[in-house]
Amino acid sequence: MDARAARRADVPALAAALGRAFDDDPVWSWIFPEAASRVTRLTAVFTLMARHVHLRHEGMEVAGRDAVAEAAALWDPPGAWRIPLTIQLRQAVPMLRAFGTRLPAALKALGAIEKHHPAEPHWYLAVLGTDPAAQGTGLGGALLRSRLDRTDAAGLPAYLESSKPENVPYYERFGFRVTQELALPGDAPPVWLMWRDPD
Repeated sequence: MDARAARRADVPALAAALGRAFDDDPVWSWIFPEAASRVTRLTAVFTLMARHVHLRHEGMEVAGRDAVAEAAALWDPPGAWRIPLTIQLRQAVPMLRAFGTRLPAALKALGAIEKHHPAEPHWYLAVLGTDPAAQGTGLGGALLRSRLDRTDAAGLPAYLESSKPENVPYYERFGFRVTQELALPGDAPPVWLMWRDPD
């Protein structure tokens, strides 16, 4: 169940696992209120993120039993957390397909989160999720330890936003601390901004 670097061939399995993992997430449920299509839409979003953002700078890891990607972590290295405009433009149509009429609301919420992103160099955990069928087996912890061991060795901090309040204590066990509870625009649920100094 060790974490390993994800390959392009892992993208379908990891995106599907993340889609199921975030089905009950408060912010993603707000973005995609129709439960019947939420996992399909989330899988499409995570496929785009994995293929066109995280895979290119080798910040993507997976873990699972029998070599199946049941959990994934999508990390951005220092200075690379912003999605380049060229990629945004190339993915505009697929993103519109994935988000549908919820794209303006999603962009507004994600833009509010981005405004609070720290300027100090750090590794950014954009997404961490485990397929519900594999939760509680230590896969998420293996993924966190894999990258955090390297951030510590490099003397670099790490940062994430938790959109699920019950995940805050989980991340605190790995050394993250809440720096702010951020209210999002409109009736969107809040997110918790979390920072971890290197050990």
